[in-house]
Amino acid sequence: MNACKTLSLVLSLVISVAGCGGGGGEPAPAPPITPPPTAISKADASRFLNQSTFGATETAAQQLIDTGYEAWIDAQMQLPAATQLPHLQSLPPPMFPNEQQADRLDIWFRNALHGDDQLRQRVAFALSELFVVSQFGALNDQPWAMADFYDLLARHAFGNYRDLLEDVTLHPAMGVYLSMLGNQKPNAARNIRPDENYAREVMQLFSIGLVELNNDGSVVLDINGQPVPVYDQSVIEGFAHVFTGWSYAGFADLRAAYATNENQVQPMQLYPDFHDSGAKNLLGGVQVPAGQTGEQDLDAALDNLFNHPNVGPFVAIRLIQRLTSSNPSPAYIGRVAAAFNNNGSGVRGDLAAVVRAILLDVEARPKNVSELDGKIKEPLLRLTQLWRNYDARSEAGGYDFSVAYIVLGQGPQQSPSVFNFFSPFYAPPGEIRDLGLVAPEMQIATEFQNTFVTNWMFYQTFFYNWMVDRNAPDYSADSILIDFSEESGIAADPALLVARVSDKLLGGVISDTLRGEVIGMVERIPASESVLRAAEAIYLVVTSPEYAYQR
Repeated sequence: MNACKTLSLVLSLVISVAGCGGGGGEPAPAPPITPPPTAISKADASRFLNQSTFGATETAAQQLIDTGYEAWIDAQMQLPAATQLPHLQSLPPPMFPNEQQADRLDIWFRNALHGDDQLRQRVAFALSELFVVSQFGALNDQPWAMADFYDLLARHAFGNYRDLLEDVTLHPAMGVYLSMLGNQKPNAARNIRPDENYAREVMQLFSIGLVELNNDGSVVLDINGQPVPVYDQSVIEGFAHVFTGWSYAGFADLRAAYATNENQVQPMQLYPDFHDSGAKNLLGGVQVPAGQTGEQDLDAALDNLFNHPNVGPFVAIRLIQRLTSSNPSPAYIGRVAAAFNNNGSGVRGDLAAVVRAILLDVEARPKNVSELDGKIKEPLLRLTQLWRNYDARSEAGGYDFSVAYIVLGQGPQQSPSVFNFFSPFYAPPGEIRDLGLVAPEMQIATEFQNTFVTNWMFYQTFFYNWMVDRNAPDYSADSILIDFSEESGIAADPALLVARVSDKLLGGVISDTLRGEVIGMVERIPASESVLRAAEAIYLVVTSPEYAYQR
C-alpha cells in the first residue's frame, strides 16, 4: 500500500472513531477527507502515452500531467477522426490507381505523427491488426477502398463492436480481401458453392477464436482435458450461406457489378436473386429460418456472433496485447472483458469502455515493473516515436515511406496475409516459450529484419537529419529528415546530451549501464563534432533494448 492510500485509511479511521460515542447534542461527523490525487510523474506520463499514442513527447506528457489520465482520455474520445479518404480524393487523378497507395501511406503518417486524435488513431491501428485488409493482392488498385476502410476503423474506435462488425462485413475492401464480395448461393448445375473464407475468418480472427473461452481468457476444457471447439463445419457453412448475394453497389445484376471510385467506398449491396434463402445453422445450435431476406439473415448472424460469450475475452486479449501488455493476467483480461460485456449502463460491446478499462487498469502500468509486464514495441511504433520527438518532415512536406514493410517488417495495411504481421500466440524459442509466455512482435524480429531496422536507424540519425548537407545526391525534397539541433547545441557536455535524449525517448528513465555506454561513445568523438555526437547518442538509445521495450 502506498503512502497516499495509507494516509487516506488513517484519516478515515480517525474520523470514524471521532464520530462514534454518545451525546445527542454532538454535531454530525465531518465527511472523510479525500487526499489529493497522486501526481503523475514524467516517466509515468511517458509510459501511458507510449501505450495510447504513436509515441510520447514532452509536450504531450506535460499536457497529461496537467489534466490527469481520465480527463485526457475523455478529451481524446471527443475529438473527431483524422481521416485519409478526403485527402486521396483531393489529389489529381493518377495514371494508375495503385500509385495512390504511396499517398495513402503519406496521409497515414501525417495523422499518426501530427493528428490531435492520437488515442483514436492508435486504437484504429490496433483494430487494423485485428480486422486485417492489405494492399498486397486484389486491393492494390483500390487505395480509396483501403483508406476508407481505415477511416471506418477510426470512426468506430470508441463505438460499439456490433456496429463495427457489421460495417467491416459490408465494406468492399473486406469483401474483396476475404472474397465475400460476389459470393453466390449454391447452384449444383453450375458447380457453385458459397465461399467459406469470410465465414471462417470473421469467427476465428475477428470475434471468437477457435475454442471456447472463460471470461478471463482461459480455455474451456472437456472431460478429457482437451479444448472445446467453439464451432464445427456445419456452422462455417451456415455463415457462408448467410454471406451470399452481396457485391459492389449500383448495378442490376451481381454478376455485372464492378468497382468504381464511388462504390468502392460504399457498403456492399444485396442482390436478392443471389442470396441463399434456406435455413442456416449458427453458433450455439441457433438456426436462421428459411425465407428471410439477406439483410435479416445478416442481422441474425452478426447478432449471434456478437452475443457469443467468447467475444468479450477475445477482444480484451487482442486489444490489451496491442496497447499495453503481451501477457496480461487472467484477472486483467477478466476486468476488460467485463467492461465489454457491460459498460456499466447495461450496454454490451462499448469499445470506449473497453479502451478505458485497458488503459486505466492497475496492471497497465504497475509501479514495480517485472519481466512479465509490458510488451515489445512494434517496429512501426519505434519509428513514429522517434519521428514525433525529432519533428521528422521532408522539404516537400510529405512522408514518402511506402517501403515501410520492407524496412520495418510492417507497414500500415501492408500485412502479408489476413493473419497480420504476427500471431497473438507467437512465443520465440527459449526462455519466453519455456515460461509459457508470448511475445507476438518477436515473430517479425528476425535476424535479417533486426539488422535492417538497426541500419535504417543509423542512416536516419547520422545522415537523414536537418544538419547534413542536403545538396548531396542521396537527398531529395521527399527525404524525411529529423531535427536534433537542440541536442547538437549541448553536445559539448556528454552527460547533459544523454540526459536530454533520455528525456525525449525514454521518459527520463535510463539504466546506469546504458547511460554509461552512451556517454563513453560520445566522449570518443571530438567535442567540435557536435552533430556527430548528437547523432551517436540518439542512435544508441533508439536501437537499445530499453527503447524497444514498452514498460
